[in-house]
Amino acid sequence: MKQPVIQKPIPYYEQFYHSLRAMILEGTLIPGERINETQLAKDFGVSRSPIREAIRVLEREGLIVSDEKAKVMVYQPTFQDAEEIYQCRQALESFAVRLMIDAAGADETEQLGRVLDETKQAVHREAPAREIIELNESFHNHIILFSRNNRLKKHIGELRSLIYLFRTYNFTGTERALTIEAEHAAIYREIKDGNKEAAAKAMTDHLEHDLSYLKEQLQAKALIV
Repeated sequence: MKQPVIQKPIPYYEQFYHSLRAMILEGTLIPGERINETQLAKDFGVSRSPIREAIRVLEREGLIVSDEKAKVMVYQPTFQDAEEIYQCRQALESFAVRLMIDAAGADETEQLGRVLDETKQAVHREAPAREIIELNESFHNHIILFSRNNRLKKHIGELRSLIYLFRTYNFTGTERALTIEAEHAAIYREIKDGNKEAAAKAMTDHLEHDLSYLKEQLQAKALIV
């Protein structure tokens, strides 16, 4: 007899974590906006405890910050913070492409190519922004995964939420999506051809262009402090 599968209920704090994270990434909660635990608990009809736990997780991810007066608010970018995060990405992800060339098999390289194909199709049919952003994220994540370096993966993972947040600021429609797609294609070509230095440079250049465009968008949208 087949054993029944018992679905465990999702803890409240985890549900609130996903809800609050989505509200930040989608711009419902704006950078610098104060987070009121009491009001959120009232809005969701629960005690403050699961709200507080969800906020703690989001603080660890960097999406929520607290000041010296214990005032909790949505993370607001600075140019310095953006530069430091992109410096980390450039160092780690340019190294990751070198590692992938050594470690990945043909099947894995083809998987990366399929992500690129899916992105191209999504861009050309003008898919929702979230779908394209997630495909762009998938391209980078596959490279990290196929590097087979768990420490590298862990360090990038610690920045995962802020990287995704910056991607949402960086995406401004089809023209921008086509630019990112072309730069990803250049990285993929060098990986496929086994050119370590050229692949690393293509990744570094891509992230440098990304940072430059991000700064423009942060300033244009008055999101910077």
